[in-house]
Amino acid sequence: MPNTAADKPHVLLSHEMLMPLQPLLEGAYTVHRLWDYPDHLAFLDGPGREVRAIVHAGEMALHRDMLSEMPRLGLIACVSVGYDGVDVPWCKAHGISVTHSTGLNAGDVADHAVGLVLAAWRGIVEGDLRLRSGHWTHAERMAPRHGLRGRKAGIVGLGHIGEAVARRLEAFEMKIAWWAPRPKETDRPRAESLLALARDSDVLVVCARPDTSNRHMISKAVIEALGPQGLLVNVARGSLIDEDAMIAALKDGSLGMAALDVFEQEPARPERWAAVPRTVLTPHTAGATLDSIPAMVGLTLENLRCYFNGEPLASPVGA
Repeated sequence: MPNTAADKPHVLLSHEMLMPLQPLLEGAYTVHRLWDYPDHLAFLDGPGREVRAIVHAGEMALHRDMLSEMPRLGLIACVSVGYDGVDVPWCKAHGISVTHSTGLNAGDVADHAVGLVLAAWRGIVEGDLRLRSGHWTHAERMAPRHGLRGRKAGIVGLGHIGEAVARRLEAFEMKIAWWAPRPKETDRPRAESLLALARDSDVLVVCARPDTSNRHMISKAVIEALGPQGLLVNVARGSLIDEDAMIAALKDGSLGMAALDVFEQEPARPERWAAVPRTVLTPHTAGATLDSIPAMVGLTLENLRCYFNGEPLASPVGA
């Protein structure tokens, strides 16, 4: 790898959340930060013409009109597992490879999903708030709730994360079914449709990979099918749920509970959720652990190394 500043390949960090990677990159690359250029035209007319790789948070949109003005670009290396902000077919058609951190945080996301199930279903967060606010007395107690044993869990998307969630929920003696648009070889029963899965589930856990075809797949009809006793959990992407319909259903009681780590707009606006009942909310932290983050960053660095040395990429999308 060249060591002089003039010879270092130019790499772009696409989002401020990736700032911690900058010192890891600067030894081998000339690093640019997109947020330093509020006027993207200034970037494209300057360093953008030299950038050969983008280090990216895959859930953020990378617009084709910007990418098309970067003549030397050959790689988009997503630190994340997801890459829904990248138009992969367009990139492939224009000679731009896309990589991601496939499967590296599936166990952590699944752990978080189970935590959300427990926190909502058993009222753990509500209990904490009641105790702290003085609402635990001999005369005032939380109403008892159902346990998880024997309840039905529906998994939307049985990839790395969905399978890991299913294994964990089986330990609670839950009955597992799943649905995705494409069948796969598994011993787990697949519902005939998403609507049927929701109708037959007590808990519906969304683990699907988002793309342009499945926005709002958890529609008003699916939410109503899950019903006033059901729990909707999302650890995938906020775009998969019709969030307005879900909020309306929580407020009118046609959906029982929701436990969410992802939202249609991130960061989520607190005023949007302040009056929404029976929810447990976390700020998109399911896959971000001190175990998974170093592994994901390491794989991203390896993909960059492979690309600039003309070697096969470590984790290309679609491999």
